[in-house]
Amino acid sequence: MFVRSKADIENTAHFVEWGAGTSHRLLTEKDQMGYTVCHTVVRAGTESLLHYRNHLEACYCIAGNGEVEDMNGNVYQIRPGDMYVLDQHDRHYLRGGQDEDLVLVSVFNPPLRGDERHNLSDTSGSSY
Repeated sequence: MFVRSKADIENTAHFVEWGAGTSHRLLTEKDQMGYTVCHTVVRAGTESLLHYRNHLEACYCIAGNGEVEDMNGNVYQIRPGDMYVLDQHDRHYLRGGQDEDLVLVSVFNPPLRGDERHNLSDTSGSSY
């Protein structure tokens, strides 16, 4: 057993500024649990085109609001208590709220190394 806090991650490579927010990678590949858990913040007013080609992701909203949009133009409002799941390596737009950040607990399978960074200038969607 171990206990780890967000504060433990702050000054490590597992605290990632990803361009439209931050990610504390609390549980990573080196922990050998088979998945990653992150505390993710999507800044208010941002939009990112993302595409996880090598990972499945589930996100549970714990604060704020925002939205996720699929490639068919379906827009889903995300608020505390909502979860969205990218179970088909779905390309998607992720947006922070107009006036407040979207705060998520993100789970990745297979696990992340923990130091991955987005390339938000990739027109096909940032991927890792």
